[in-house]
Amino acid sequence: MDMNEALMALDNPIRRRILVWLKDRSNFPPPLPEHADVDGVCVGYIQEKAGVSQSTISTYMSLLKRAGLVASERHGRFTFYRRNEPAIRTFLDRLGGEIGQGGHSSEDIDE
Repeated sequence: MDMNEALMALDNPIRRRILVWLKDRSNFPPPLPEHADVDGVCVGYIQEKAGVSQSTISTYMSLLKRAGLVASERHGRFTFYRRNEPAIRTFLDRLGGEIGQGGHSSEDIDE
């Protein structure tokens, strides 16, 4: 995981809120019956809750995905997103090590 990319993805309050919202599926309307077994939330629901345009939510989700913080799955014409919990844990562990405990050399911070 590129720490700088993850930090840039989180440098926006709406993107941070999206990660919090995705932690609990009940933050969104129930899925359509044909998507009941899909792990994740339809991007349209995320867009509606965030109150931003379709192009903005696409950019936001793309940044979160490129940073490795979310994963996506396509079902027909719908894209579903979910948190990438292992990557989020890794990010938080590394961030704590780099900033909180000083456990990494300064060269590691740029990775």
